[in-house]
Amino acid sequence: METTGSATEGDPLKRGEDGAETGTAPSATELNKKSCKEVLGFAKLTHWRTAVFFLSLFLCLTIVFAFSFIIPCPVRPQYLITWNRTFFQAATYDFLAFEDASKDKVMDVLFVLRNTEGSQNNTCAGAGLPSPCVFVLAVDGTDGETLWERPLAPEFHWAQCGLDKETSQTWDCLLSHSDQLTAVDKYTGDVRWQQPRPSGLQSTVPVLSVPDLDGDMVSDVALVASDSTQTQLAFLSGKTGVQIGSTVVLDLTEAANHLLHRTTEDAHYVLLQKDTGLYGLALWRIAAKAKAGMEVGLKKDKYWEKNAAATSGFVPIYESDSVKQVLRAGETDDPPNLLIVTGNEVALVDGKQLKLLWRFNSSSILSQPSFGHFNKDNVLDVVVEEDVGNYTKRVVILDGKSGGVLWEISLLATPNSPRPASIHTTNSFSIFVFWGTMPSGTNSTVPLTSERCSYMLHPLYSKVLLESSTSMDHIIAFKATLLERGRHAAYILLTGPRTEGAEGTVVLSKRKLKQDVPYSKVLRIDTSGSSETNEDIKEAFNRLRFSEW
Repeated sequence: METTGSATEGDPLKRGEDGAETGTAPSATELNKKSCKEVLGFAKLTHWRTAVFFLSLFLCLTIVFAFSFIIPCPVRPQYLITWNRTFFQAATYDFLAFEDASKDKVMDVLFVLRNTEGSQNNTCAGAGLPSPCVFVLAVDGTDGETLWERPLAPEFHWAQCGLDKETSQTWDCLLSHSDQLTAVDKYTGDVRWQQPRPSGLQSTVPVLSVPDLDGDMVSDVALVASDSTQTQLAFLSGKTGVQIGSTVVLDLTEAANHLLHRTTEDAHYVLLQKDTGLYGLALWRIAAKAKAGMEVGLKKDKYWEKNAAATSGFVPIYESDSVKQVLRAGETDDPPNLLIVTGNEVALVDGKQLKLLWRFNSSSILSQPSFGHFNKDNVLDVVVEEDVGNYTKRVVILDGKSGGVLWEISLLATPNSPRPASIHTTNSFSIFVFWGTMPSGTNSTVPLTSERCSYMLHPLYSKVLLESSTSMDHIIAFKATLLERGRHAAYILLTGPRTEGAEGTVVLSKRKLKQDVPYSKVLRIDTSGSSETNEDIKEAFNRLRFSEW
């Protein structure tokens, strides 16, 4: 018989007061209370999970709503394929600059007019200036409308923009006019500072943007002036325009071309033309002559200083008695190579070790060379126009690595033809644009003024050219560029009276590069020709996508 004090298999073990296990089972009430607590705990956890889910959903919907309705999507500029601005009874000059003046990531056009009144009801008399006066204008690259204009005292001498790049200056363009130098803000046209031009210093462009010399945390500028007797250099404060130190007289009789070169050791050298060639002079040497102690902080290059003359400090770069121009062969290399143009040759010099890389002999160079990518070796090639006599020029594309001829053609040297230009594409080559007239089958080789065409060359179809007839107005300035980063290749033409500064009708026009493709004539310039049809070649031009270098 079972006793109440003994445990059986049917009774759960239970512990007594003495710590021994007993067989007393929990009551039904206790089991119900425990199970309710577990259910309530699980329910609370589920509620929290639901709350987190709906909160996350609410946040996601809020973000979508904000981006869809509250924050507007960026609106791409609406381009006009072509636009024209006409100014009557005006004069203009050989100056065109491209800057994003409207802050819409589209390049705008800056140029200079001489007129009695502007397009925004500005007059010379209203600005307290003699009439006609000089107007600096910025027009929108998308539609040609005037963004701002600034009247200045006549007469106009020169202008240079792009001086605010990699500097702390609050202005971009520097103009020389009358007896003054004026720094202009490219965004508003406001005058940041205006100072009298240093006495006896009629400088020529380009102006050199130099490191901070006066310690005001703003990059400064250097002006170089030259005549048949001497060459002078003066430093101006980039913040106020006040001259820093005294004017330095350099041991040069003429330096029509000059350039600021930065070496691999971050030392700056001014490249100057002498009667015996091209030479570099350390910026620290010039600064020390302008004002004692101003050279502190300017670096020296050991290699360049080792080759400098003991007395003058000039570093020989290229020897020639007919140096005409010195150009940077690219803007991305550090430092870039130097392209030197003389009376009868083009030479490329290494920008680091000053070694001659190659030389191209020519009878006579007609215009300033330009650069582009004909092949896909990522090295800029050089476009040269040389005079071969009998009213004929030869357009030659030289390999940037070796100086060898990659492509060439002979054209009639039409008067008033701009220098060649190029625009880079996403396919690692450039489209080249040059001007002239294709010789006809007749015996006459004298180009007519009414016969002037522009030509486009596609490197993948180098046996053909696209020929387009152009305006017969006198071209003052011509530039091809990308109006927006990576797209919208166009060219800008500034036409006007044949004599610079003479009054007449001035026209500033923009034309999309691809616009003339459907109406252009396909010229096959090689006897072997090309297997593609005219439509295939035009379609290849239409498919192009453009980019930066």
